[in-house]
Amino acid sequence: MKRLSDMFALGWKSLDPKYLPFADAATDSLPMSRLLRLALFQISAGMAIVLLNGTLNRVMVLEMNVPTWLVSLMVSLPLLFAPFRALIGHRSDHHRSLLGWRRVPYIWLGTMLQFGGLAIMPFALLVLSTPDAGPAWLGYAGAALAFLLVGAGLHTHQTAGLALATDLAPPEVRHRVVALLFVMLLLGMFACSLVFSLLLQDFSPRRLTEVIQGAAVLTMVLNVLALWKQESRNPARTSPARAVPGFAETWRRFREDRRVPRLLIAVGLGTAGFSMQDILLEPYGGEILKLSVAATTGLTALFAGGMLIAFAVASRALGRGKDPARLAGFGALAGTFAFAAVILSGTFESALLFRCGTLTIGFGAGLFSVGTLTFAMTLAERSDSGIALGAWGAVNATAAGLAIALGGALRDAVTGMAERDLLGPALTGPITGYGVVYHVEILLLFATLVAIGPLTARSGPAKQPPTRGLGLADFPN
Repeated sequence: MKRLSDMFALGWKSLDPKYLPFADAATDSLPMSRLLRLALFQISAGMAIVLLNGTLNRVMVLEMNVPTWLVSLMVSLPLLFAPFRALIGHRSDHHRSLLGWRRVPYIWLGTMLQFGGLAIMPFALLVLSTPDAGPAWLGYAGAALAFLLVGAGLHTHQTAGLALATDLAPPEVRHRVVALLFVMLLLGMFACSLVFSLLLQDFSPRRLTEVIQGAAVLTMVLNVLALWKQESRNPARTSPARAVPGFAETWRRFREDRRVPRLLIAVGLGTAGFSMQDILLEPYGGEILKLSVAATTGLTALFAGGMLIAFAVASRALGRGKDPARLAGFGALAGTFAFAAVILSGTFESALLFRCGTLTIGFGAGLFSVGTLTFAMTLAERSDSGIALGAWGAVNATAAGLAIALGGALRDAVTGMAERDLLGPALTGPITGYGVVYHVEILLLFATLVAIGPLTARSGPAKQPPTRGLGLADFPN
């Protein structure tokens, strides 16, 4: 057995790095062990997203009989903190500290906020679900505070963590480093969803309390491991005596680059265009195409598969020096064809066309995200990375949240009008509401192309050295 193990190790060692996931993201100054440890903060972020948007969403409505409108309000509360990501990035860029750290204090602050929210959440939910446990307003206030703290912590440590990764990574591998971090976010969401589903099979309030408190402890452990010995101390850079520009001044200087406002407009329009369908694809497949629960559940895998294909394509293109703004434009264009396919799938009652459309939506969204984030990183090279990545994250998260809410409301409003024959005999039935939302998304993506077009003319090719052919090491940001 030992001989077989030694042979396997030698074979693995001799394997070309292009077949090893993210092998090229590591450098002498940022080895793979350190990089993977830094990526742990994305695991805790994915865990919080799954817990808030998935597990608690379902448990509070069905098992705990909390009103649906209240659950929707609670889940949307973290969105309130999303616009402050640019401010968080700015503060971490110019943090004053005798210890010499810029990013570490904000990663720690975000960790403590997320830990605190998860720590008080089960007790707030207990008051909500048990009328005799205390005044009803106390449960509402506690749950709102818990969700808000988790959201604030998530946005804080994620913004500072991405900025730290940008600081540590050499420019030639920076997009691959950030790519690894985002793939780790997806893996964390996938793994945590499986773990939570197994732990809550035999549901009870006590078991839910144990799961949430366990998530709080795991958040602390993962984030402490992630930030341990990552940022070198430089007291001169964070000296309290150093003049620090205000946020308004820094933002004005950041916006002096005419590409910045146009990029943020494109990010907002494109993110909204891809996100309005977020809660509608599965209901559309079940209600219009009569797909089973298992079939509609598989749509998530198709969407994720499309994003992974986009990651590989984008990585190869960026490695060859392609323009990231043009890449984002191709993603928006692919999205228009994808939504057209989804619309036509209902007309032709074609499940295959619907699945192809779903796959292409993921592909277009992946290209668009990779392209705009890479473009934001090139802007960060000329400015402070915190405010650049924070601005991208703020616009992205805010646009996605508002678009999801608007998509559901628009679908319900149009469907109600169609059922009352207010739109004429040609527009009746539930397909009308879905169709209007998908057409609005196509219009938003065309508007995205208009916004992003001048960026392709100004940005020129990305200044990255050409790489060899595509391998798993070239996976995207």
